[in-house]
Amino acid sequence: MTTLTRHITFIIIALWSIQIVAQNNMKGYRIEGDDVVFVFNKSDYKKVSPDGYKSKKRFNDLTIENVVVSGEFNNWSKDQWNMTKIDDETYELRKKIIHFTDEFSWEFKFVINNKYWAEPTKKDPNIETAVKDGYHLNVYNLKLFTGAYPDKNGNVRFRLKGYENAKKVVVSGSFNRWSHDLFEMYKIDQGWELILKLKPDEYQYRFIVDGHWMEDPTNPDKVVNEFGEYNSHIDVKKRVEFKLDNFNNAKQVILTGSFNNWNEKEYQMQQTEQGKWIFSLPLSGGKYHYKFIVDGKWIEDPINKVKEYDDKGNINSVCMVK
Repeated sequence: MTTLTRHITFIIIALWSIQIVAQNNMKGYRIEGDDVVFVFNKSDYKKVSPDGYKSKKRFNDLTIENVVVSGEFNNWSKDQWNMTKIDDETYELRKKIIHFTDEFSWEFKFVINNKYWAEPTKKDPNIETAVKDGYHLNVYNLKLFTGAYPDKNGNVRFRLKGYENAKKVVVSGSFNRWSHDLFEMYKIDQGWELILKLKPDEYQYRFIVDGHWMEDPTNPDKVVNEFGEYNSHIDVKKRVEFKLDNFNNAKQVILTGSFNNWNEKEYQMQQTEQGKWIFSLPLSGGKYHYKFIVDGKWIEDPINKVKEYDDKGNINSVCMVK
């Protein structure tokens, strides 16, 4: 990881206090902390598609009785996810983001009166042609991105110095399925920048400057891609705190696990004034086995019910980082 701390363009951050332009400009939803807030604005839609035939109707011809969020996440149900009316133009529905993070993106639409599909126009980065049985239809779906999304309080900052005269700069990578236009960067002094919220994992990425693909020139960590060029690489980690209680009289407690090759000395836990033993470390996304060594005796985590056998028949506590 030493290469990632040297002359690098992105910074893993916990807090970001400066003001920047609004970054989550996706149509149909916004991200607020741990919540996805679906937002239907009547003024955003001109036409609807009724069930049973393809011809569209004018939106202004309808009287809105209710609005429902329908998508891949609820099997395209037209009556389950009812939205709350905010005013004459706006409806909202709030869901926890944890329910969506198994996939990078989800397609969805708004349903009016449990019957009419609101049709967005294709001019936003999260709108694309609907596909059925391999064929592109004459309608568009909205897309919800949850595995990665712009957030001024995000944990990864991408920065590209220079290129002040460029018209459009995009960061594209394995975190957004190499989209050409989804994560457009904004101008800063002497360059471009974008802050993203990314799940702990390893990612590859490149910048697209006015259509020209390039690696991150100041990130030395890179891998060869299928075109014989280089993708820049990052390892996004999450700080995880391990705790052990009810061992107030112990003289030494060691944390050990698959994350440090079961080293018996490296991670010496610290005891708080209340007697609890704690230790935190940054971990990449994935599954880890671990144990505590209390005055030379190996024990499982007594408050963690998730345990597994290893390939040697030992029972270990399990930590999932995601």
